Amino acid sequence: MTKYKVLFLDIDGTLVTPDNRIEESTKEAVAQVQAKGIEVFLATGRPLHEIDDLASQLNIRSFIGYNGANAVHKGEDIFQEPLEPALIKRYLTIAEEHNHDAVLYTNKENLFTDLQEPFIQKFIEVFHFHKNQRYTPDIEPAILGITMINLRTEDVSLYENEPGIHLSQVNVEGLTDCYDVIRDKINKGYGIQTLLNYLDIPKESSIAFGDGMNDKEMLQAVGESFAMGNGHPDIFKYAKHRTTDVTDSGIYNGLKTLGLVE
Repeated sequence: MTKYKVLFLDIDGTLVTPDNRIEESTKEAVAQVQAKGIEVFLATGRPLHEIDDLASQLNIRSFIGYNGANAVHKGEDIFQEPLEPALIKRYLTIAEEHNHDAVLYTNKENLFTDLQEPFIQKFIEVFHFHKNQRYTPDIEPAILGITMINLRTEDVSLYENEPGIHLSQVNVEGLTDCYDVIRDKINKGYGIQTLLNYLDIPKESSIAFGDGMNDKEMLQAVGESFAMGNGHPDIFKYAKHRTTDVTDSGIYNGLKTLGLVE
């Protein structure tokens, strides 16, 4: 019997390759740890209503979504932490003044400030989003997360004057002009800590894999943390281990070092 009880997997750049595939070695690794009784969570910045297909491929029913603002365990909603409406108003005002765009996520839809821009269409295509609508202010109390779109590097500071908020660059090829809005107190690490307490699982019995800077807190919240070989250059210092790329059996190879797959 293994001491490990739970495994948290980021999606983009960790579980899913740049062409939106899950490697066969990854599917096999997930199946093997599940057979050992380890609960597998997808831990993502994506909205949970857009990952049903990925979850079904891996027989996964537990999630952390919206960069830690919502957690689900075996189909049961554990918590939701919406953003402050006043913060949303300020961010959208800045975006309008500087010709930026945004997608705001509820637990049902993706709300874009502009659905016609070619860059928005590329974003939707890359992430295979289907439940897309135009943003309207009446939705604000239900917003769980935001991704700012079409920012230059020098624009990031415009959004980082808010206390307890920072932006995290999306680590997906062709979308590095996009940044997730991350709350210091509500992030993937917060989601993991809350779930470990809820499930009564010690930190040392948990494992996580990630590749982007929105995975920083997650990698620090678990006992065994792996940064993917294709990860953001700054993420490696937050992980205990470095594994191979997402396209080179990164999850499988990492779990193999722990003796969890054959």
